[in-house]
Amino acid sequence: MSARAPLYSSSLTPKAPPDVSSQKKFSGYKHRCPFHFRIRVRISSRECCSVFRVSALPSSGKRGGGKVWADVKSKPCDIPSSGPDSVKLEEEELDSSVAWLDRFPKRWVIVVLCFSAFLLCNMDRVNMSIAILPMSAEFNWNPATVGLIQSSFFWGYLLTQVAGGIWADTVGGKLVLGFGVVWWSIATALTPIAAKLGLPFLLVVRAFMGIGEGVAMPAMNNILSKWVPVAERSRSLALVYSGMYLGSVTGLAFSPFLIHQFGWPSVFYSFGSLGTVWVSVWLSKAYSSPLEDPELLPEEKKLILTNSVSKEPVKTIPWGLILSKPPVWALIVSHFCHNWGTFILLTWMPTYYNQVLKFNLTESGLICVLPWLTMAFSANLGGWIADTLVSKGLSVTRVRKIMQTIGFLGPAFFLTQLSHVNSPAMAVLCMACSQGTDAFSQSGLYSNHQDIAPRYSGILLGLSNTAGVLAGVFGTAATGYILQHGSWDDVFKVSVGLYLVGTVVWNLFSTGEKILD
Repeated sequence: MSARAPLYSSSLTPKAPPDVSSQKKFSGYKHRCPFHFRIRVRISSRECCSVFRVSALPSSGKRGGGKVWADVKSKPCDIPSSGPDSVKLEEEELDSSVAWLDRFPKRWVIVVLCFSAFLLCNMDRVNMSIAILPMSAEFNWNPATVGLIQSSFFWGYLLTQVAGGIWADTVGGKLVLGFGVVWWSIATALTPIAAKLGLPFLLVVRAFMGIGEGVAMPAMNNILSKWVPVAERSRSLALVYSGMYLGSVTGLAFSPFLIHQFGWPSVFYSFGSLGTVWVSVWLSKAYSSPLEDPELLPEEKKLILTNSVSKEPVKTIPWGLILSKPPVWALIVSHFCHNWGTFILLTWMPTYYNQVLKFNLTESGLICVLPWLTMAFSANLGGWIADTLVSKGLSVTRVRKIMQTIGFLGPAFFLTQLSHVNSPAMAVLCMACSQGTDAFSQSGLYSNHQDIAPRYSGILLGLSNTAGVLAGVFGTAATGYILQHGSWDDVFKVSVGLYLVGTVVWNLFSTGEKILD
């Protein structure tokens, strides 16, 4: 039998005062990191003993203050029939690294692991946008075929959005996100083999990769709705989504080097193998909710459970009620409008830099990282601004509308400037500013699922992201068609029009208030 609980006081009333022996004298003890004791207690009326593992962390403040907690384990043991009742006290000192890990909030361990998953997610997604250049030269693919290949990822991605949300909300996000990373990592590693077998095989493998990545966002949303207090929501989501942007940076930066040194297949083999490392850590450290984590300190568990709104798993889904709410449809429409522009930039920008700005393969990959770095920075800046505004009393509804309006109108403005610039440097600057303002959406529509329906946040994200994926499917394929019959200016005009539609819908119908229990 074992338990973990705060230890405030302890008293025993034996027939005689207990003898306490210790390996050290503790008066004047000034350790700055936790120290631990094993206490063996013999109670004469029972032939058993309890081993207490006591952790004491001195306070940095006033003298004598601190935190104490204990692990208690009871087990049979041999106790002499005679002799005084005794308590044996042994000190165990932990190294400073363990002490630091003990103090690090577990909810932010979960956030960092989700960040890492999204880093891998976009690394495995964007490598095709670089590798497609030598692959199309080797296999003689025209722009329409390239657009078909790029969009095939979204076929599978589309299938698992709602299913992934239902799965995560009913069985927990840990299993679902772990499955997704394993699945898409295997599909990434199989991509070169499929390409050499033929176009149909490549399309199937890319669709399979989309199936794995499709469950990632609903699963992450489910986990964070349980682990992260409302006051930290924007910052945590911004950090996780910045993992996507830094994944794009990493993929776009390293892919040209790997292709130049080892050939284009090396990109898929090396990136795909990284998923095994992440999964091993995830399975040992992550839990779907604070209630399932046996190592979570009582203070942090209390903080999370008293400031989080999503606790019980979903058993039934009120589809009619969900789909009857205008704010839900505002999310769906806005997600479509947002993702049309975002996925075009994600999949076609290396080609734009190569064909229009005349950068070579290496330059295209390196220049592409600048807009994504800007997104990583501005997403976290936007999250900090949003949480600060909420903490100062501004309504969540007003904050979400402000942030998403920036996320729509900023990209629209800078894309319209591309037709007026004449230098590659200015074109790259416009792209960086476009994607930088786009990242404010993480504190707008991407945070809104947990605002309006915390218990159904995974399902709701699955619904809205399905619309977003449809934008990726149609937008990516349509870009190839437009480029065969028109120009890049035509591509950007469509994106700008949808950004404006999204701005109107969002400001008319969205809310930051909870509309579903």
